[in-house]
Amino acid sequence: MVQIAPKDGRQRSELEISKFWIQGVALVMAFGFAVMGFLALRTYTDSMPQPEQVEDSQGEVVFTGADITSGQQIFLRRGLQQYGSIMGHGGYLGPDYTADYLRRSSTLVLDSLTDSGIQDPQGALVEMMRTNRYDEATGALEFTDEQVEAFDSLQGHYGDYFGSPTTKYGLIPNAITDSADIHDLTAFFAWTAWAASAERPGHDYSYTNNWPSEPLVDNVPTADIIVWSGLSLVALMAATGVLFGLYGRWSRKMGWQHGEEAPALAFRQPGDVAVTPAQSATAWFFFVVAILFMGQALLGAAIEHYRADLSSFFGMDLARLLPFNLARTWHVQLSLLWTAASFLAAGIFLAPYISGREPKRQHWLAYGLLGALAVVIAGSFVGEAMSIFGVEAVKGSPFWDQQWEYLDLPKVWQGMLVVGLFLWITIIYRGIRARLKTEHRFNLPWLFFYSGLAIPAFYAVGMLAGTQTQLTVAEFWRFWVVHLWVEDFLELFTTVMVAYIFVMLGVVRRKIAMQIILLDVILYSAGGVIGTMHHLYFSGTPVEHMALGAFFSALEVIPLTFLTIEAWSFLQLGARQESRSSAPFPHRWAVMFLVAVGFWNFLGAGVFGFLINLPIISYYEIGTALTANHAHAAMMGVYGMLGVGLALFALRYLIPAQRWPDRLAKLSFWSLNIGLAWMTFATLLPLGIIQLWHSINDSYYEARTLAFITQPGNAVLEWLRMPGDIIFIVGGVLPFLWITWLGVRYRIKATTYEVPMESLFVVEQPVAAAGGDASKPNSTYSSDDRRRTEDDDDDGDLPDGGR
Repeated sequence: MVQIAPKDGRQRSELEISKFWIQGVALVMAFGFAVMGFLALRTYTDSMPQPEQVEDSQGEVVFTGADITSGQQIFLRRGLQQYGSIMGHGGYLGPDYTADYLRRSSTLVLDSLTDSGIQDPQGALVEMMRTNRYDEATGALEFTDEQVEAFDSLQGHYGDYFGSPTTKYGLIPNAITDSADIHDLTAFFAWTAWAASAERPGHDYSYTNNWPSEPLVDNVPTADIIVWSGLSLVALMAATGVLFGLYGRWSRKMGWQHGEEAPALAFRQPGDVAVTPAQSATAWFFFVVAILFMGQALLGAAIEHYRADLSSFFGMDLARLLPFNLARTWHVQLSLLWTAASFLAAGIFLAPYISGREPKRQHWLAYGLLGALAVVIAGSFVGEAMSIFGVEAVKGSPFWDQQWEYLDLPKVWQGMLVVGLFLWITIIYRGIRARLKTEHRFNLPWLFFYSGLAIPAFYAVGMLAGTQTQLTVAEFWRFWVVHLWVEDFLELFTTVMVAYIFVMLGVVRRKIAMQIILLDVILYSAGGVIGTMHHLYFSGTPVEHMALGAFFSALEVIPLTFLTIEAWSFLQLGARQESRSSAPFPHRWAVMFLVAVGFWNFLGAGVFGFLINLPIISYYEIGTALTANHAHAAMMGVYGMLGVGLALFALRYLIPAQRWPDRLAKLSFWSLNIGLAWMTFATLLPLGIIQLWHSINDSYYEARTLAFITQPGNAVLEWLRMPGDIIFIVGGVLPFLWITWLGVRYRIKATTYEVPMESLFVVEQPVAAAGGDASKPNSTYSSDDRRRTEDDDDDGDLPDGGR
């Protein structure tokens, strides 16, 4: 292969794998984002319309498009999407307000038609609600007199609900009392309910594909929902067969097992590995990570208690201080922040091992990043609290107004977080720049950089979803963050980090690591990019979003199945390597957390995710406990376990060996996994199945009411979660917090700016010495010997420039 000469005259190393891997990734990415570009165009041009004004039969204005936007902003500002949901997306305690308005308005209209003496009031109701009276030319939508009466009546209902002087709904007393706010909020609900029942022009189903299930207006699953659910299953079965066929043919050449001919190694022990100033600084990162993790877990327990006992928190009226929507806002936000912060810290920790050196004053940038993170968290938390409590002085401010679920940070703090993420990738680039200059632009160090660069780039896309953005458009961009950022590009970065760790430990070679990474990119992106649209089945998008989203999201299970198979291969390989080592393996529990990631990836993201991704299932279950079951098992099971595992890997080198609490690491591992399993199998999964049954048997509206959620039988299931939460927090999070504190309290001082490149192991070779025992291994801290052995095995696959 031809070596590339940079501008400074130094030659870059050759590409260590076949160029066809790079071409495969490029092809998959180009196809996926080309389709996403087409779907973005369709989202802007053919989504459910927001009328300029809604009129009665005499042409009098009932409410305007500006009122709808204002109601949407009130809904977000007051944290109501973290309490209930709109078009299926949001919190799980309150109702879905699209379904709620549709049922209540339909009931009022039916009563009015019945009282008028009409012969077939039910048939007249269906015709009235499904007839589309929107005039695209003028932007006007006409409501019948009965629909206007229902709108006026429901303003009173929502005024009483949100203006309740008590905390019986889990909200603060007198949450929203201004009549203009109630009018606009009701207008927002009414618009989404209209789109859920009025037929899309040229079709016999509504803008939301007949969601929600509502017998009063003849909302039933469409043919598209059923057909694409079936085709998704066919795609999954076919792709699974192809996967096993290819795996059987090529596993020895692209899986972890391909590295089993590696020479015997001795793992470098903590205390023998010098650390750099920036690596030492990450101890504070991990301590903050553990504090945020503890806060998230405690808030999760409070949220769960609301579902078990809405009226009282062990005798205290918690909602006056910490209403449900504020607790869930902080809980969801922290789940993203602490896991992402752990990944950022791990990236900073690994950078010196990638480059072999650390630039001067790199640690000050790391501390600056940590300080910026603290400012963003504190500022956004204060803003969200003031927004939910309705502080009039900050109303409408970009510093304080809460936004969409998962992007709750007020706009200014969201922008600062984007800047902070770009600062982080600048720190990474600065740390590995010297190494990048000597490497082919698709070798492992560059893959590390590219995957890190995707983190701020794709999180920044969320800035397109403002509180004033039309609902369907906002949902499209919001789920670029919720799905693409979290489930694809964070997954990519973590895959690269884990593979790099295995290279540094000598478990696998760089060539094998690169093949695994690029294979995962191809498998994840083949389904994951377009599969983002499975979140938008019922958000007012055209039907092609559901068709493509259903088909490609089914393929997301394939890489998870592959990783599960390879996890067993990796365990066998690691055990074989450790058995040949004269030194103990120092990362047992970090690796065990990585193994747990594989388990929860398959169960939480794969099985539980696929369960709710089929359009026909999602039609009935969206926003129920089955959604929460998938979210908890996937988010905590994958990214949470990975965040803890990465922290333990780094802290093993930062805490003196004599102070390393191995038993606490073991306790944390088992408690977090047992607690999470208890949470899912004792409460979330059975409750979700019950909710799904009621949604199918009765209607979606009934399954989402507070009356159903707080039924005595359901309350028992909610209380059954308490032992699991105690195990999770006391046995899992608390020991982890203590370990991170040890990392701060006793961290090994930084002594160097130079570290061995990609070498946390020692090659053991038999040496025949005069009068010596040739059977005893001779340990040396040079990784060149191991790489020479690999070069012999691979006929020179690894170039000199990559050593």
